[in-house]
Amino acid sequence: MKNRIAIFAILWAVTACKEIKKEEKLSEHIKPNIVYILADDLGYGDLSFTGQTKFETPNIDRLARQGLFFTQHYSGATVCAPSRSALMTGLHTGHTPVRGNKEVQPEGQWPLPAETITLAERLQQKGYTTGAFGKWGLGYPGSEGDPLNQGFDRFYGYNCQRLGHNYYPYYLWDNDKKQDLKENEGLKKGQYAPLLIHEQALSFIETYKERPFFLYYPSIIPHAELVAPKKYMDQYQGEFEPEKPFEGKDGGEGYRQGPYESQENPHAAFAAMVTLLDDQVGEIMSKLDELGLAENTLVIFTSDNGPHLEGGADPDYFDSNGPFRGYKRDLYEGGIHVPMIARWKGKIKENSKTNHVSAFWDIMPTLLDAVDGESGVNGDGISFLPTLLGRGNQAEHKSLYWEFHEKGGRQALRKGDWKLVRYNVDKNGPYELYDLSNDPGETKDLARQMPDKVSELSKILESSRTPSEIFQFGQNAYQAEP
Repeated sequence: MKNRIAIFAILWAVTACKEIKKEEKLSEHIKPNIVYILADDLGYGDLSFTGQTKFETPNIDRLARQGLFFTQHYSGATVCAPSRSALMTGLHTGHTPVRGNKEVQPEGQWPLPAETITLAERLQQKGYTTGAFGKWGLGYPGSEGDPLNQGFDRFYGYNCQRLGHNYYPYYLWDNDKKQDLKENEGLKKGQYAPLLIHEQALSFIETYKERPFFLYYPSIIPHAELVAPKKYMDQYQGEFEPEKPFEGKDGGEGYRQGPYESQENPHAAFAAMVTLLDDQVGEIMSKLDELGLAENTLVIFTSDNGPHLEGGADPDYFDSNGPFRGYKRDLYEGGIHVPMIARWKGKIKENSKTNHVSAFWDIMPTLLDAVDGESGVNGDGISFLPTLLGRGNQAEHKSLYWEFHEKGGRQALRKGDWKLVRYNVDKNGPYELYDLSNDPGETKDLARQMPDKVSELSKILESSRTPSEIFQFGQNAYQAEP
């Protein structure tokens, strides 16, 4: 009898252990909701927790305290469309299909090819409802690159990033239908597009709260033009003197077709826009809390590239690039080194930081890994889920690569703490070499002192890309942004 009891106890323990392991395995891959917020041209230094002193970003700061801050995160590119292409495809700019801001008239940009498998499509296949709210820029309306043809169930906002320059547009896209904004007819300014987009994003969360959803929120803030609703402008009027008025296009042919409007107080407008963005991030977090979704939602906040210089923007005044050299369109750190925060309550350690080096093309494998453990996708990315969850065995990049085709062409490669940069690629411009561990501001070019290191890295750089017939170094004709 005693033997039977002992055998039964052993069998029960083994079965229970198997069940516990099974539950643990399942619990690791309960499909989390995913919210990915992409600011537009927000610099590394534009947040108060990363050093901004002229205004505050309390909601984004709180998000950082509730999650993990990546101090070594990189955007996909130094301008809008290729950065988003790297994000959606998991391929860096040496491989991703859209490598520049090539326009298609009368509206939209060069499309992702039909055969492209995007992050949204992968998540759709795994049972997610997918929505994009904001600026697209990866395919004109109705093209193979239209968001509805690239894995999104719902889209609301600007298809064309050029039209996204204007914050009181004549229309927005609601899926495949134009939504005319009558209060913006002519010279009127009755409907501020980022507010309309934000309402739709919150509604999406509310509608799909009972099933896994992917909310991609590519905000158009704080890209130029510089303008915000009156209640936000009033907070900062007269705070940042002397202002440098910007004279833009305020009517006539081509009005609200891309050229920026005038702004008497660009400093105040920029601070107002970032404050609005911060409020909107706070409202998304509050919505998740209100619906009881916070513990099963992975939230990521970042920016598509460094700070811009258009429309009266003054990034030097705000120290928008923080400790880094360069701006949007540069491949120095200021153009591509962006802040990133990840929050997943109960999974990610609060108020933590990591110096793991990551980039936009890591987002696809990371999210797929978080959903069901499938991180082995074909691409340039590496899952950083181990870093998110505080586990060991985090794989590292052998190197990171970027290219930019305007202004004579630019390339950059990071390997470890070494950074190789080349401008004027079309004229075989010289390489520059920087040691980021001692010189994160890229102030001391070591190329002449270390020719062997330049030779080593230049070989990796040259092998990091496949040729593109569409996007070639030194061509400026396709530039969509002034």
